[in-house]
Amino acid sequence: QVQLVESGGGLVQAGGSLRLSCAASGRSSSRNIMGWFRQAPGKEREFVAAIRWSAGNTYYADSVKGRFTISRDNVKNTAYLQMTSLKPEDTAVYFCAAESSIFDSGVYDGGQYDYWGQGTQVTVSS
Repeated sequence: QVQLVESGGGLVQAGGSLRLSCAASGRSSSRNIMGWFRQAPGKEREFVAAIRWSAGNTYYADSVKGRFTISRDNVKNTAYLQMTSLKPEDTAVYFCAAESSIFDSGVYDGGQYDYWGQGTQVTVSS
């Protein structure tokens, strides 16, 4: 079992920055890959970014490339999503997810992840 707890969401003006955290606990072998997804009201959940815990390989949605950075702290067992140059369209509930093993092609698919956090709200005002 893996437990994931997100934090760091809030209200920010367009152009601002936020850093989300995802504290992970439980079996480490079940969280070799960590992902961030988001869901805006009335929209489907979408992939944001992911990282392979050991190798550090990162993956990004085109909509956030160059603005968001995913990272992890092996000592704190925490994954981060640093978000800069935020836009109103980034407003959503952001979820952290984890899985033991996913092929590169499946990293972008939320259905491939077994473990999810409760989500944290990010609101970007214009």
